[in-house]
Amino acid sequence: MHTKEEKLEAFGRLLDVMDTLREKCPWDRKQTNQSLRPNTIEETYELCDALLKEDDLNICKELGDVLLHIVFYAKIGQEKEAFDIADVCNKLCDKLIYRHPHVYGTTEVSGTEEVLKNWEQLKTKEKEGNKTVLSGVPDALPSVIKADRIQEKASNVGFDWEKAEDVWPKVKEEIGEFEAEVANMDKDKATREFGDLMFSLINAGRLYHINPDTALELTNQKFIHRFNYVEQAAKQQGRSIKDLTLDEMDALWNEAKTKA
Repeated sequence: MHTKEEKLEAFGRLLDVMDTLREKCPWDRKQTNQSLRPNTIEETYELCDALLKEDDLNICKELGDVLLHIVFYAKIGQEKEAFDIADVCNKLCDKLIYRHPHVYGTTEVSGTEEVLKNWEQLKTKEKEGNKTVLSGVPDALPSVIKADRIQEKASNVGFDWEKAEDVWPKVKEEIGEFEAEVANMDKDKATREFGDLMFSLINAGRLYHINPDTALELTNQKFIHRFNYVEQAAKQQGRSIKDLTLDEMDALWNEAKTKA
């Protein structure tokens, strides 16, 4: 691993490269906050994929891509004389120190949950912080992640079930309400009830320390793996997957489950 001096040198090199590209590359000169934004979202998802797969080689690569965007936005901010990378780092350090009084101050905590509660309380006290408990949840977050963050923030101020198992009657209630609206053939109400059901399941995941986005993505990947197995098995038989009967697909699906 590198020394602190080597790390600082590497970061300085990155800043120098960014300065050169912004000055001499036609594409880099053309970029704005808005033009970079879609790529930033894509790079973040690619990093998340590598993290989920515990792929250290690609985690390192994708972290570099995300870091490039951070440095790029800071460079644009510097050109506008609004802020530079030093401001970004210093504001982050100031925030981390302020929100960790148990490390940099005299506050004592019993564990992780108390740290999180203190974090949320300190955020509401900051002069430039969020004015309400939930206002810090970005509108643009994907719905599953957003629901989890909403519930987490509400929990940090005491709005939560007393015991994790208390959530199950609520989940069952939401299943019943969804089934009722499906039976009534009311699509609008069924859609809303399905949302309530998903929200309650995400809440259950949180209470049992399961990240809903990670859980769903693992299931997505599992389904892709098994479905691809069925499709490849059909090709090996000289057939298209569309030509298989449902019973034949189920049989191959069960085979795929033993290969996972």
